Amino acid sequence: MKNEFLHELFVDVLKDLYSAEKQLVSTGLPTMIDATTDSTMKSAFEDHLAETEVHVKRLEEIAEMLQDVAINGKKCVGMEGLIKEAEELVKTELDEVSMDMGLNTGAMKVEYYEIVEYNTAVALAHLMGHTEAAEILEKTLNEEIDTNQKLEEIAIGMIDSLADDENIDDEEEMEEDEE
Repeated sequence: MKNEFLHELFVDVLKDLYSAEKQLVSTGLPTMIDATTDSTMKSAFEDHLAETEVHVKRLEEIAEMLQDVAINGKKCVGMEGLIKEAEELVKTELDEVSMDMGLNTGAMKVEYYEIVEYNTAVALAHLMGHTEAAEILEKTLNEEIDTNQKLEEIAIGMIDSLADDENIDDEEEMEEDEE
């Protein structure tokens, strides 16, 4: 009985991931790509879109491995909410830097969500003895972790750049005050 419930949970997590990844491919990442003005971030989003398309295929492969488990038909409301936040941000009137920082924050929220889901899927796959599925899921998990790290580095770079600009402004004001 225990394995039956674990299997149901595993399939539910796969369905949630499949829906999340499909939503990112269809609207989430394209919205972020269109809205960002930062070339580094745009490139990171484009790379992640291509990677996410592979993630969808991997989940389909796992479903076939598990004797044609159906992973469609569920809507990931968590990802739906994160995408809705990004769409609402894009509609606001922010300067380019603030918009880019907001989009990067939204993208990191997405990555954290995916990391938690893939961690769960990997653990359940191992527990259920689905070794090959676990290996595929671990590969995707590692890619999600790498993407999150890239986004964090971009965020740090943006903050450092803003701090440098602020220091220059402060120095210019001090020079003007001295005159």
